[in-house]
Amino acid sequence: MNNKQDKIVPKELIKVGISQGDFNGIGIEVILKTFSDPTMFELCTPVLYSSTRVLSYHKKALNSNVNYNVARGTDSLVNNQLNVINCWQEETRIELGTASEDAGKYAFKSIEAAVKDLQEGKIDVLVTAPISKHSIKQEGFKFPGHTEYFAEKFKSEDVLMLMVNDTLRIGTVTGHIALSQVASKLNTASIFSKITVLHKSLLKDFGKSKPRIAVLGLNPHAGENGTMGTEEKEIITPAIQQATEKGMMVFGPYPADGFFGTAQYTKFDAILAMYHDQGLIPFKTLAFESGVNYTAGLSVIRTSPDHGTAYDIAGKNVASENSFRSAVFMAMDIFKNRKRSK
Repeated sequence: MNNKQDKIVPKELIKVGISQGDFNGIGIEVILKTFSDPTMFELCTPVLYSSTRVLSYHKKALNSNVNYNVARGTDSLVNNQLNVINCWQEETRIELGTASEDAGKYAFKSIEAAVKDLQEGKIDVLVTAPISKHSIKQEGFKFPGHTEYFAEKFKSEDVLMLMVNDTLRIGTVTGHIALSQVASKLNTASIFSKITVLHKSLLKDFGKSKPRIAVLGLNPHAGENGTMGTEEKEIITPAIQQATEKGMMVFGPYPADGFFGTAQYTKFDAILAMYHDQGLIPFKTLAFESGVNYTAGLSVIRTSPDHGTAYDIAGKNVASENSFRSAVFMAMDIFKNRKRSK
């Protein structure tokens, strides 16, 4: 009989990087609430890129009991606590519920540090807490949002903002641009490219073997055979035909109102909308509490909750962590799917 105790090797968990977002909003609140559930530490090793001073401030404001480990870097992480990597040492001025230059500055510092570790393979996935697009527009961050920033940092040929929950996936051809610019930005090549990114993501990231994609029209009634606009006939339908010729199962263009009103979305694995609100209004109506923003088309995995900084409720301890938790779970699921597909 061997009396020697077997050496226990710590389980290798998925390293989930987390950027803090705007510290005047609800980002750190939903992070703390997510990891107040101890079972989360059985599924992943979370790494928050922030400052222990900022985290302590929010812990005190929320009366949170989450334990954290101060990590010098990813080589000193522990599996059973929220790991925090200090991205700066100086004092910061936190003004809950307010857009400020400091909040934008340190949100960017957090993103930069997290992206560097993601590029170097020190973390497996990245979940980004919400930023204020107004506050973060400074030297070094001249992008409409996270999606465009990640596309440049990881040199992606094309990416797609994809809103996802358990039963619904909606991407948009155009992103954070004025509605008056949408029609001029649409062309057959760009729509076909987004269809291709979406199709590949459904295969690789979501494990769909024969994905069915619905494409929405731009105009009311999908143009009504050209009487309410010609983009469907001249731009969108040719892109769908190109995709079909490549062997993809793509259908449309569908009138957006009837498509959602009659629940046709339930018959497809994903939907491609032409512009931001056309896709996000129905998505957030149907899936706000559980929705996730996923950047399809990247070589790495990045998710975020589908809400913003929510300044109006910051510091009031009423923000729901459901969307952020879902973003963590989805990042891990996609990581596993990609490993299986190799």
